[in-house]
Amino acid sequence: MLFNAPLLGERELEVIAQIDDLAEKLRIRLHEPQRWTGSLRRAQFARAVQGSNSIEGFDAAVDDAAAIELGEEPLDVGEETRAAIRGYCDAMTYVLQMTSEPNFHYGEQLLKSLHFMMTGYDLKNRPGLWRAGAIYVRNDETGQIVYEGADIDDVPRLMRELVNDLNKESENKQNEQHPLVHAGMAHLNLVMVHPFRDGNGRMARCLQTLVLARRGILSPIFCSIEEYLGRNTQPYYDVLATVGRGRWDPSGNANPWIRFILTAHLRQARTVQRRIKESERLWGDLEKIVVDQGLPERNLIPLYDATMGFRVRNGTYRAILAEMDETITDQVASRDLRQLTELGLFMPNGSARGRYYTATKTLLAVREQIIQERDPRDDSDPFANAP
Repeated sequence: MLFNAPLLGERELEVIAQIDDLAEKLRIRLHEPQRWTGSLRRAQFARAVQGSNSIEGFDAAVDDAAAIELGEEPLDVGEETRAAIRGYCDAMTYVLQMTSEPNFHYGEQLLKSLHFMMTGYDLKNRPGLWRAGAIYVRNDETGQIVYEGADIDDVPRLMRELVNDLNKESENKQNEQHPLVHAGMAHLNLVMVHPFRDGNGRMARCLQTLVLARRGILSPIFCSIEEYLGRNTQPYYDVLATVGRGRWDPSGNANPWIRFILTAHLRQARTVQRRIKESERLWGDLEKIVVDQGLPERNLIPLYDATMGFRVRNGTYRAILAEMDETITDQVASRDLRQLTELGLFMPNGSARGRYYTATKTLLAVREQIIQERDPRDDSDPFANAP
């Protein structure tokens, strides 16, 4: 037996309707071919990877996560963090590939394969295998056990039940369960069973994104709430503790979890909507700079990244262009970055292989103007007055 989705009340249905409306608006905006959406997608992917890994203590700047995804060396992270982020990037990239796979089927081996991608950098994690014994989640500060996963003898059966449920729901033409609820319950059940020795949280979050993508709610990069969870880690832990009640017990009430997930989706969708609007305007402002200064159009890529707070490097600049089927040499990239520095738009930092460029106050002022004109943010609790 797994945790069952709660019956949705009037308020839950209203919030889902709001999220669906935002998702449809986002889908229309993202469907329109725009040059700036590629840069926005890269940043969103990096934020999702960074957010999910930060929950597990693998901290990295967003630009370092983006560099790792591109196959470049990060500036400020250690080897274990680099390996963890690289593995998560691989798993998420696989999820993106599976979005439109016509013969897709959830299976235990799929979950094990994703786990191997995420944790294969350290064999003590038992990558790709169920755990071998009991497992306990401890409070890092007190050392106290706060949760005990399902009995080891029950893990294979429970994981079969989970994938069977996922396949049954995905094949149901009537879509009886809303995708947000379906994906949220997959997340909850995996993390509560705790089938792996390590990486259960990352696996649960990745699985939620996969379920949403397969159900077609929105591009998986833009429907993921991993960034939100990374920024709200303690509330995330708190609601899991409330629902989990200290040990595996699927008779518990999952309603607090569903409300938390719906709140996360609503707020993340609003964040993405704002970013789309602001990215479009920022790209237009940067195009004007490129035209006025007689710069090559490719310079829009490093200008956008720097204005968004990324540290720009020769290697990442070339790697991004290569993904866009535009190849430039190391020398050309260096010349471009040097020219942007001479124009007072970039500030060089470091030297040799550690050289990177950041936006000057002149360039940052472009985005600051956009931020000052930003609509007020709505972070109210949609369930504040709900019974």
